[in-house]
Amino acid sequence: MSADLAKRLLPDELWELVVPLLPAFAARPQGGGTAPRDERTVFTAVVVVYALTSGCAWRNLPPAFGTSTSTAHRRFTV
Repeated sequence: MSADLAKRLLPDELWELVVPLLPAFAARPQGGGTAPRDERTVFTAVVVVYALTSGCAWRNLPPAFGTSTSTAHRRFTV
């Protein structure tokens, strides 16, 4: 998912309300993993589009969202 699409699906006003509620990125203690992703894009993919339309079957998260199923699930459960 591009940042432009995320911005179109999640208006600035709503994003400003969401930002303070999101946990800060923390490196995984076991190391490895991928670099942090754009928070707005991940939030939009997980909540605005995917969770509200699919019922959160994480294994079905399309790769077009640009985040792995494990990352989306981990961020959703934090």
